Amino acid sequence: MINVKPLRGGGELQEPKVEQLIGKLGRLKQGKRALEEEIVKIKSVSDSLEKELENLQTKVFQLEAIHKEKEEVCNKLQFQCEESEQDAARQLQLNKKSEQLLEQYRYEIQDLKLKHRKLRMRFENQLHQLIDQHKNLHYVFTPERLPDELKSVENTKSQLLAAEKLKLTQLHNLDEELEEMKNQKQAQAAAAETQEE
Repeated sequence: MINVKPLRGGGELQEPKVEQLIGKLGRLKQGKRALEEEIVKIKSVSDSLEKELENLQTKVFQLEAIHKEKEEVCNKLQFQCEESEQDAARQLQLNKKSEQLLEQYRYEIQDLKLKHRKLRMRFENQLHQLIDQHKNLHYVFTPERLPDELKSVENTKSQLLAAEKLKLTQLHNLDEELEEMKNQKQAQAAAAETQEE
């Protein structure tokens, strides 16, 4: 027997039929399945971004190790420059041009260190941004934003690689210039000793 409820004005309101309830339940189940599939897709994208973040973190650690190694090389080169200055002081007139070159290289080393420091800060800021984006991913992520997110990750990765390549090129050029300067000073010193004899 179907229960009826009295309506205002003397009418009656029938409760939903079983078929209607079954149909509604089916639609709800279908909607649930669609949501579960969407959740699986989002989880897959989230895992991919997390893997990319781990790769970027590994790259940052590698760059920090390279930076530390290059900084030690720069310190060693600066120490060698200071020793060369002490030797050049005994032949001030003959090595005046070399002294100016040494001063120029010193400024270039300081400038390069400053650029390295700024670059490292930039790396850290980008890493923090990526970590924050990853933490907030499950709150703000939508499938429509996936291409932009992936493009942003690729751009960041390309910038990091380009910056590393530029830094290594600058250090290589500086090594070559310092070696050439050292050879010139040795040749001038040998010439001065020959003249004194």
